[in-house]
Amino acid sequence: MSKWINYGLSMLLATMLMSCSLFGDKDKDEERENSKTLTEKQLYERVQSLLDKESFDLAVKNLQLLESRFPFGTYAEQSQLEIIYAYYRNNEEDSAIASAERFIRLHANHPEVDYAWYMRGLANYSLKPGLLSRFYQSDKAQRDVASAERSFREFERFIQRYPDSLYAADARARMLYIKYVLARHELIVANYYVKRKAYTAAVNRAKTVIENFQGSEATADALALLVFCYQQMELPTLAQTNLLILKNNFPNHSSFDENGYYRYGANYELDKRSRVNRLSFGLLDAPRAPVFDSRER
Repeated sequence: MSKWINYGLSMLLATMLMSCSLFGDKDKDEERENSKTLTEKQLYERVQSLLDKESFDLAVKNLQLLESRFPFGTYAEQSQLEIIYAYYRNNEEDSAIASAERFIRLHANHPEVDYAWYMRGLANYSLKPGLLSRFYQSDKAQRDVASAERSFREFERFIQRYPDSLYAADARARMLYIKYVLARHELIVANYYVKRKAYTAAVNRAKTVIENFQGSEATADALALLVFCYQQMELPTLAQTNLLILKNNFPNHSSFDENGYYRYGANYELDKRSRVNRLSFGLLDAPRAPVFDSRER
């Protein structure tokens, strides 16, 4: 009996969903047809209403219709600006970037062209990570940073061109965050190389942080990593030089113990294996390289 009841409920639910879909499609078709009869002003007002309601998908469609029907109308240029925003809020970052670039190309002297420049940077900033990067959604620094680098360059160009823009302060704040993400990304890669005992590669990554991202929180971790790598490479002079810089500038860094001594001295044994590790042929209790990331402490 229960089998037939469940079957009946399933059929009823399927019918209801199909009806909703049909009515929904019918409503959309009617709205699309109604839009074709509106005047330019009425269509633009509908767009504003859709944006206010955060119906960004419909706003995009109506903005496209507005431009196709009235390419030289009163609201033509404004609608080209607003579709950038609508695409961005509809999670269509690539379309937002393309629309921003188109507006910049066609209306270089427009009084609000700075907005298009700003939105181009913002859309790059918000580009979603690739498939592999989804494993690292808790930490943007572990993702592919190509879009972050592009965003930084776009914001930099925007600020150079429009330093007094209404959007300049927000762009500067985002650049600081991107700088932090890029520095952390370099440090994550450097720590990976330390784990692999590829010390020269780790040193190069740490130097990139120090040279290109001065002032970021990752600088201290990069210095601590340099000290360790130079010690492992048996370059005591370079190790001591960077240790002094670290101690003078970041005396409370996590690489120092409670007595102010560097935790990972020249005698730090990366190759020391426990009995469990030897008996399990290296599968269990493997010796761990230090991780130079003060966020994890």
